[in-house]
Amino acid sequence: MSVVMKIRKVGGSLGVIIPKEELNRMNLKEGDELFGLPEDDGLRLQARDPLFERKIKAFENTRRQFRNALRELAK
Repeated sequence: MSVVMKIRKVGGSLGVIIPKEELNRMNLKEGDELFGLPEDDGLRLQARDPLFERKIKAFENTRRQFRNALRELAK
């Protein structure tokens, strides 16, 4: 399903108006951040930071690998 958004002037910049239904679906409100991921045919908007997700996955792998050492350090 495609969503039509309008580009409007906001001060000295341009902004995209996202329909309220899409904001609700993505659990976003005014002041939240969206992350734009460049793709071959455009830009994909995502509510979560993809770099943060990669860092969390890396931490999970490290945590499993060094579980005993981390447990000792926590004492």
